[in-house]
Amino acid sequence: MADAHKLEILRGLIKFKSNTTKIWGVLILLTIVTAVEVILGIYKPASLMAPFLGMKILNWIFIILTLVKAYYITWDFMHMRDETVWLRRLVVWTAVFLICYLLFILLQEGGYVESVYATEFVKRDF
Repeated sequence: MADAHKLEILRGLIKFKSNTTKIWGVLILLTIVTAVEVILGIYKPASLMAPFLGMKILNWIFIILTLVKAYYITWDFMHMRDETVWLRRLVVWTAVFLICYLLFILLQEGGYVESVYATEFVKRDF
């Protein structure tokens, strides 16, 4: 059974002897990425607060690290590595398109809300 799956992560940089050790390796990788996100979220370094492409650099780092985690969860725990190339591309490119579309909507609506609150008095009636 172990021969049917690729027992490596990070493009073959780290190889494992069994599926159990690979699961632990991926868990450790995801834990490290999450710890980096939490540490950055707590300390919020001033050097990462500069704006870049409409958002702070720190926000871009959070988005990229979240995508890394989503990739490894999908690739290993949902067994996308064992699927055909075209199914993997279909799933990945659909997700990439939807994520880009969501970012566009968030940036557009966020800019509108910020401009309304900055220039006009708005009564909150939620």
